[in-house]
Amino acid sequence: MGAPVGGNGGPGGTDAVKQPNAQLGSWFMRSGWSKGELARQVNRRARQMGAHHISTDTSRVRRWLDGEQPREPIPRILSELFSERFGCVVGIEELGLRSAHQSPSVSGVDLPWAGAQTVGLISEFSRSDLMLARRGFLGTSLALAAGPSLIEPMQRWLVPVPAGQTGAEEPDRLRRHARLSEPELDLLESTTAMFRQWDAQCGGGLRRKAVVGQLHEVTDLLQEPQPAPVAKRLFKVAAELAELAGWMSYDIGLQPTAQKYFVLALHASKEAGDRPLGSYILSSMSRQMIHLGRPDDALELIHLAQYGSRETATPRTQAMLYAMEARAYAGMGQPSKVKRAVRMAEDTFSDALPGEPEPDWIRFFSEAELNAENAHSYRDLAYVAGRSPTYASLAEPVMARAVELFGKDAEHQRSYALNLIGMATVHLLQKEPEACAAMAQQAIPFARQVRSERVNTRLRKTVDTAAREFGEVAEVIRLSDELTRQLPESAEAV
Repeated sequence: MGAPVGGNGGPGGTDAVKQPNAQLGSWFMRSGWSKGELARQVNRRARQMGAHHISTDTSRVRRWLDGEQPREPIPRILSELFSERFGCVVGIEELGLRSAHQSPSVSGVDLPWAGAQTVGLISEFSRSDLMLARRGFLGTSLALAAGPSLIEPMQRWLVPVPAGQTGAEEPDRLRRHARLSEPELDLLESTTAMFRQWDAQCGGGLRRKAVVGQLHEVTDLLQEPQPAPVAKRLFKVAAELAELAGWMSYDIGLQPTAQKYFVLALHASKEAGDRPLGSYILSSMSRQMIHLGRPDDALELIHLAQYGSRETATPRTQAMLYAMEARAYAGMGQPSKVKRAVRMAEDTFSDALPGEPEPDWIRFFSEAELNAENAHSYRDLAYVAGRSPTYASLAEPVMARAVELFGKDAEHQRSYALNLIGMATVHLLQKEPEACAAMAQQAIPFARQVRSERVNTRLRKTVDTAAREFGEVAEVIRLSDELTRQLPESAEAV
């Protein structure tokens, strides 16, 4: 059990009934970290957040293990660090720690499904993000939701909103000319597309604040009286911007912040009456759950997306959802369902007609992306199946095709880097350290160019695994040295 609720977590505090925190101790022992390494990681994450007053050392870590309750934001930092270490959500309470009281406006995902509340919540959350102006600081007031606490509120996305409660109603007093002209609305939409392109080229760390700022401006417009058609378009822009803010937060490792933006984006898409967009947002949430080691939650979200948009989504969007379904099944170790979903993704993608009108947010799902997702499904399945050479051999040609296609695409540099790393992991599964090193080596320049914690983390993890398994191979030794020089641990995506 953790420390008693009455414990004094302040410096120099005393607590006669304080007992060792067995829960924190268990996670700490399994992590393989030393006390000094955990202290360094806490300090690094605190600096990234702008919490420069935090200075942890080994003696402080020892006191936490002995039962001292640290003050915020330390519990949130520890939760994030252990979640990343183990690839699953490790809540504060699971560490035997207490979290500060959170107001409903900035915590949780079970929010009111009504237009005015949606606008107010987005406005408040984006304003807080901008005012703090510190990477990740807002995330320390949030907790990741998973399991029923996440899935059940999201299911309400499909429940019709009672008349008169949407944000896009048009009472008589609004039946007049809109303050926003058609060209101004077009500009807002094209600016969102431009931000999306920047993210693909440069990673989430470069323009995240600009996206959050634009989102806040759009909520200001939504808080003014607008005719229904204008309000619907503004809600659609808000949904796309909130999803992109969530995606960029996810890309640089701010997982609780990312989830909050995704949830708010889904609410805005409901107000816009755009179910295909809502399905896309749910797919982003699903991808985050896969990243966090929750494939069962990912599958629930994808099925919800498929059900909600089955009559309105284009073939390209449907193919993307099938590909994400395959990723979830791979994480769950269900090969027959993976193969079926991969086949459905390929068949449905082939139904997309050249030149067919598509929303900008699905433009990323190209032949390259289709191959990348399906290859990663086979690769993930190989890991779940005990490093199966059979599934690794299925992944290799599909991943090679993704690398080839992304290599010709100057716009999606981050995707190219991620698939070079993916190809390196396939070679590791096939016990081909020289080929693994060659692919990882190609990814290093792109990792330096894009501001993506995902790219950096995956590259380091792949190289560390190669060094652990094939540390005597000359190419692997050179790769490890090169990565240390080119991408030191202190480099941060901001």
